[in-house]
Amino acid sequence: MRTSPNRLIATVFGAVYLLVGLLGFAVTSGVGFFATEGVDLIIFEVNPLHNVIHLAIGAALLYAGLKNVQLAKGVNTTVGAVYLLVGIVGLFLLSSPLNIIALNGPDNVLHLASAVLLLGVGLSMDKSAAGTHQRAHV
Repeated sequence: MRTSPNRLIATVFGAVYLLVGLLGFAVTSGVGFFATEGVDLIIFEVNPLHNVIHLAIGAALLYAGLKNVQLAKGVNTTVGAVYLLVGIVGLFLLSSPLNIIALNGPDNVLHLASAVLLLGVGLSMDKSAAGTHQRAHV
């Protein structure tokens, strides 16, 4: 894992998003599952659906990071692309009845920053993947 930025980022992000998902449930008791206005978890708004999404993304990233480089690259790229979309669309959903995951401004900033990092790492050449690929053709 030390030679693979993709595995490292996937593992760290996965653990953080799992933790955020679990902590979110500690503050969202009594909040509707699809509530358009959530409860603050530090400065980020969450509702139960948002927490479930964090758990799913965290589990996918952690699994990929612990499994292998190719899977980590794929999951980092996919989650990064989804976060880019959520970050952009989220800008238009604030104060909207379509905001079923209770996004707020800080959420959008975090999703866009996560997208940049995950896509940057996921789309870059990973030394572990390059070494494995070259050895396979020699």
